[in-house]
Amino acid sequence: MALFLGFIQGLTEFLPVSSSGHLSIIQNLITGGDIERDHMFFDVLLHFGTLVSVILVYRKDISELLRELFRGAAAVFGKKEPGAPAPPMRRFVWLLIVACVPLIAVPFVADYVENLYYNTIFIGCALIFTGLLLFLSDRMPKGRKDHKNAKVSDALAVGIAQAVAVVPGLSRAGTTIAMGTFAGFDREFAVKFSFILSLPAILAANILSLFKAVKAGIDMSLAGVYAAGMISAFVFGVAAISLIRYLARKGKFGVFAWYCFAAGAAAILLTVIL
Repeated sequence: MALFLGFIQGLTEFLPVSSSGHLSIIQNLITGGDIERDHMFFDVLLHFGTLVSVILVYRKDISELLRELFRGAAAVFGKKEPGAPAPPMRRFVWLLIVACVPLIAVPFVADYVENLYYNTIFIGCALIFTGLLLFLSDRMPKGRKDHKNAKVSDALAVGIAQAVAVVPGLSRAGTTIAMGTFAGFDREFAVKFSFILSLPAILAANILSLFKAVKAGIDMSLAGVYAAGMISAFVFGVAAISLIRYLARKGKFGVFAWYCFAAGAAAILLTVIL
């Protein structure tokens, strides 16, 4: 089961089909919604595995972004030539920072959102809505914006989409990539922006969840299970990112829309039947 849940987390975290929605549906239908303390810590490790997968795939971009982050901070207190444009990667840093601002509102609705994890019908509807976003985004004309010419308002729109996508069933990757395409992003840049933007979001969520899990207690006798799930999430996370990048280049991103329609309908139907 650990390997299977790692497989589900790794694929669905980055494939635009909602990892939280799938994990919640599986846990709700199998355990009746009784999420034990062991599951809390296990979920943290699954997300950590996918976090590492993003870092591995985009390690060069992340390294350059970190350098520009520190250089930009130093430039604020140093001398700068009037009218000198910021380097493209530094603009990327500022766009990411702007896109992270809407996440400030998430803790204020955390309790309400957490209750939605037990509402499988809501999750099914959210999956169907994710499918609609993917269907529409795949029919948008090819964008030309990237970190060199994207506007602050574009980044903010993607950031708002990410904040809204904390609800289960609404894919974070699918929502942010779709919003990027709506804003006119080049498809490959929309994917890159979405995945790198996920790093602070996943890290912040992991830290909050880790505190809750530690407070509830951790069963160290399950260390092998924890490790298996985390490694599985990492491996399949790398595979999912590679697949999304390939499909973005081919312009076949909307293929996941039909899966979301089917998964959402199945979740609603199974909830009613069971």
